[in-house]
Amino acid sequence: MRHICLSAGLVGLLAMPALAEPAGDTEERLEAVIVHGRGLELIGEAGAASEGVVGYADFEDRPLSRVGELVEVIPGAVATQHSGEGKANQYFLRGFNLDHGTDFSASVDGVPVNLRTHGHGQGYLDLNFLIPEIVERVDYWKGPYRAFNGDFSAAGSARFRTYDTLEQAFAQLSVGENGYVRGVAAGSFATGPQTHILLAGEAQAYDGPWDLDQDLEKLNGFAKLVHEAGAWRFEVSGSVYDSSWTATDQIPLRAVQSGQIGRFGAIDTDLGGETHRYGLAGHALYTHADGSETELTGYAADYELSLFSDFTYFLEDPVNGDEFEQHDARTYYGAAVRHERAVGERTKLRLGADVRVDDISDVGLFRTAGRQRISTVRNDSVEERSLAAWGEAEFAITDTLRTTLGLRGDYYEADVDAHSLPVNGGSADDSLLSPSLALAWQPADGIELYASYGQGFHSNDVRGATITIDPASGDPADRVPILVRAEGAEIGARAELGALKASVALFQLDLDSELVFVGDAGTTEANDASSRTGVEANLFWQPVDWLVTDLSAAWTDAEFDIPGNATEIPGAVKRVLGGGFVAKFDPWTFSGRLRHFGGAPLIEDGSLEAGDTTVVNFAANVDWRNVTFGLELLNAFDSEDADITYFYESQLAGEAGPVEDIHFHPVEPRQVRFSMRYAF
Repeated sequence: MRHICLSAGLVGLLAMPALAEPAGDTEERLEAVIVHGRGLELIGEAGAASEGVVGYADFEDRPLSRVGELVEVIPGAVATQHSGEGKANQYFLRGFNLDHGTDFSASVDGVPVNLRTHGHGQGYLDLNFLIPEIVERVDYWKGPYRAFNGDFSAAGSARFRTYDTLEQAFAQLSVGENGYVRGVAAGSFATGPQTHILLAGEAQAYDGPWDLDQDLEKLNGFAKLVHEAGAWRFEVSGSVYDSSWTATDQIPLRAVQSGQIGRFGAIDTDLGGETHRYGLAGHALYTHADGSETELTGYAADYELSLFSDFTYFLEDPVNGDEFEQHDARTYYGAAVRHERAVGERTKLRLGADVRVDDISDVGLFRTAGRQRISTVRNDSVEERSLAAWGEAEFAITDTLRTTLGLRGDYYEADVDAHSLPVNGGSADDSLLSPSLALAWQPADGIELYASYGQGFHSNDVRGATITIDPASGDPADRVPILVRAEGAEIGARAELGALKASVALFQLDLDSELVFVGDAGTTEANDASSRTGVEANLFWQPVDWLVTDLSAAWTDAEFDIPGNATEIPGAVKRVLGGGFVAKFDPWTFSGRLRHFGGAPLIEDGSLEAGDTTVVNFAANVDWRNVTFGLELLNAFDSEDADITYFYESQLAGEAGPVEDIHFHPVEPRQVRFSMRYAF
């Protein structure tokens, strides 16, 4: 059998006829053809040095401790966790502490995942419904340089694409320390000459290394139908996801140093949550006789999250404690259209539009004790609507010089029904135009230079645009705009020299204001304008057929645009280093990954920084007939670093007053996981 891992840009392979198996004595096995997205030739195609593609062959052998780490296939990106695994990851990219997705957007098969006006955090990006084994590729962009990337994409964006069909069906069972059990099965079959169905399911349980068992219970299901009819290609997919867990959030350093709790201990044992997401999507792609394409997309998703947290313990309420619940229940749906065509021999035109509605039946913040509500801080219903149109024109000025001009327009409007404090309700709207410009020049074969400029944005929680009274303090509150502009520029270079692919980019990114609605407090927090300057470098090298290596490094300086010395942005990671290898010696496969990040200030004057975090993972697989046996060694050197670190006031039981302290969530200790996969 010929094995082909498809990636973006390999559209021609989709049209290849199936290879017939020779029969009898003439039977012959062909060498596997593994296509690595990072090894694709992007010169003449990419719009910036920071764009890229990651194909399944790039991460099928990557050891993963959690699904959110799929984001780390993007050079310079980091995904950590400061709570239970049913909660969205904490993301870092280009000097942003992106919280759970405020300036980083993601979609799966064309469906946006970030959630606006969310109960926990703006742009909440929960990828736990993804099944890694059916992700075919990831296309990514950094910076606001492309007109088709809209909300939450100032720092970057990613598009996950699932397989249409699988070469072989499989069932896999994985077990590990700390009660880790995961089962996954997937397969595809033809129901007609032009129709295929893919089915996948996943179940996972995990207690974790925490003194308080995590009790994670996770279920995932996915189905996808693809039908081709002449010039038309239709796709319908559905997904179901359900999860519940107990969380050990970040803990105060003083409690560990005093011996009150261990590194994996908890202060409040009632934390955690439950969530679900049920989604349905459809695509129709029409290829015109002249080669141009028109694509229609529609989607709908039902979502709910109930999250219990406690960061300050007895600081605000010395009797009941500071535990709180954030609740979000919504249906969101939308549609998009895209058209691409060539205009003459030197011009490509791309046009698109999209509409989205978030019907949020309940978004609220409640004071709780033992997961029971004791008071309401804020409770609302929201309907948020957006409409966008965009266009890009790419001109080949000469055979080696091309330019891309883009323009995007966005309009948002919302109605807020404030149940707990009606004065905070009302209507609001906002609009924004975002231009972009890029140049790409090939001075020599295998070399391309880039200059890019663009404007983008992230939306704020629309409750911040109608607020009048701070629901926590009762003081007057300042309103904020719905849309916050970002402006970025980048120069870079890409080299494709046979088996060696490399890129480097120097970037600048400014935000008018890092305005966010603070879900933990039920009010808005207006930060100052900010500026980020950084450099990134990436290397992919396949020196021989059996070895693939990659290395990426990034450094960013992030500051508020204010006078004085207190200009550091807390949580803005300065240094990121990642790399790894995959070595295949039939029937063995060995792989390893390094992740290092650090230099994040914890307070504005920069006098206190979080420590560096370094984690190394290894994996080994061996094929025996139709069975693959696997071993993963996570955190191989048993690092005792932190996944995330904060500095703020809290008050423990028995303390006379609040204490400023480091609060951290440790990386999980070294652990071993085994797996067995049967292919059929």
